[in-house]
Amino acid sequence: MKQLISFLLQHGYWVVFASVLAEQIGLPLPSTPILLAMGALAGLGRLSFAAALAIGVAASLAADTLWYWLGRKRGYSVLNLLCRIALEPDSCVRKTENVFARYGAGSLLFAKFVPGLSTAAPPLAGLFRMPLMRFWLADGTGAAFWVGAFSGAGFVFREQLEYAAEWGLGLGRWLGIVLLALLAVYILWHFWQRQRFLRKLRVARIAPDELLRKLEAGEELMIVDLRTALDVEAEGHKIPGALRMAPEELEARHQEIPRDRDIILYCT
Repeated sequence: MKQLISFLLQHGYWVVFASVLAEQIGLPLPSTPILLAMGALAGLGRLSFAAALAIGVAASLAADTLWYWLGRKRGYSVLNLLCRIALEPDSCVRKTENVFARYGAGSLLFAKFVPGLSTAAPPLAGLFRMPLMRFWLADGTGAAFWVGAFSGAGFVFREQLEYAAEWGLGLGRWLGIVLLALLAVYILWHFWQRQRFLRKLRVARIAPDELLRKLEAGEELMIVDLRTALDVEAEGHKIPGALRMAPEELEARHQEIPRDRDIILYCT
């Protein structure tokens, strides 16, 4: 454990940069403990709080700019990629789209504090052609709030964290084992949630070509288009004959859906 503290003191800024960059890229590696530790070390006079804040914001902006660029160039295929590399269930992307549709650039100010939105908001900003300077301003401000909040908490509660570190030193190698075990549990839990979600999703899916054959055969079907307005705008096409409504309108407008035929729900 002493070696770990020594390593953090010698390479703390690089650790902050790497941990924030990894989390914002989409890897299941939370950077919050590192930010807390850096804030505590800054409070003890071992590191510069301003430097740690600036480096954390720079790492976040670097990752988010990459996602912004991918969203601008590749469109919705980026969100499909995001679903594959992230452990959050794919429904989280739908929720983030709704938040982004409601708040626009303002969502970037608090995106870092919302699971799923943190990684999905930058490619959505690129997908819907938000000006780059506006994106940098909103995203950088949000990153400063996020890094500052957790580093600031570490700064304020540095004495408590110092006691916790001393307690951890007493545990020796067992602390490392416990931390690795907790990280493994965290990753496995989210992986299991995602796999359960995908299994449920596969129960009743219909391929586009199969739906086309049914329509060409004259089968009576009801297609309900549940895409958000942002989805329709980005994809640029509508489904002929489909009933358009937002997912949150289903309960209020369900009587518009006939019950005497198969119903196809189209999300993305």
